[in-house]
Amino acid sequence: MKKIEAIIRPFKLDEVKEALYEEGIKGMTITEVRGHGRQKGHKETYRGSEYRIEFVPKIKIEVIVDNDRVEKIVDAIVKSAKTGQVGDGKIFIYDVSDVIRIRTEESGPSAL
Repeated sequence: MKKIEAIIRPFKLDEVKEALYEEGIKGMTITEVRGHGRQKGHKETYRGSEYRIEFVPKIKIEVIVDNDRVEKIVDAIVKSAKTGQVGDGKIFIYDVSDVIRIRTEESGPSAL
């Protein structure tokens, strides 16, 4: 199993969520996060004063999938989150050794 962690733009959440539902994802974790990549934030103007926003608001989506579904899920995220601009985000893929559903005590892929 793999954990797919995607950092995306907040306004793309609905599109990514729908794309994941279409691929059969039944559960996911969504977290509001802040960070920056190479652009190191951006400048904004408020009432004539310029100030720097170093940590840009982002959304982190986490899903656990079987190994054979990773490529389809990653493709769905990329297609639905991409704008072609700097700051579109990143996807990280991690190995997951086990999953346990607390309610039924099932483990492994059946617990997903």
